[in-house]
Amino acid sequence: MKRVTAEDLVPIILDGYRHGAFPMGDPEDGSLGFYTCDPRAVMPLEAGALRFSDSLRRRVRSGRFRITVDTHFRNVIECCARDRSAENRCWITPLLQKAYELLHREGYAHSVEASRDGKLVGGLYGVAIGGAFFGESMFSLPHEGGTDASKVCLVHLVERLRARGFILLDCQYANAHTRSLGAVEMPVETYTGVLERAVQMSVAF
Repeated sequence: MKRVTAEDLVPIILDGYRHGAFPMGDPEDGSLGFYTCDPRAVMPLEAGALRFSDSLRRRVRSGRFRITVDTHFRNVIECCARDRSAENRCWITPLLQKAYELLHREGYAHSVEASRDGKLVGGLYGVAIGGAFFGESMFSLPHEGGTDASKVCLVHLVERLRARGFILLDCQYANAHTRSLGAVEMPVETYTGVLERAVQMSVAF
């Protein structure tokens, strides 16, 4: 049986996103699966929909972090791919990481990065297809001065997507963290309709 390569995965992953399925790797055996969920979590892109605390507002305005886009993609995904603990291992397997790096090279995968004193202390990455952005993972390094760095990157991402005419920021599953920032859930039937419109749009990240 032919061994699946990262190059093989690129069109498969793109097709999955276009049809509402996202990839996740098994950290134990390296296998890859595609998943959907109902309801689906999205981050509204309407003005004022993103909620954040006064302290985060101050953090965004302070200029504490230098925010860049697509400058340190490999470093961002490497940080996102680290296991949180022995019990909480990361789904971004080496094969999947390589596939995302190829997607970045082809102009689909993008990162938003936060640096402080010349060091990367937070960031996020995802995949853009048409007017849809599929958020995948984020990280921050509070012990290195990166408190709230990933949240600040999210604020910049939302502003960028809104300015460029995107209509969908996919968050997959809702959790306390994304809900606190304004994520909402929608039935998969509604999500599918938005997704179909979004991936056919001609907008650029």
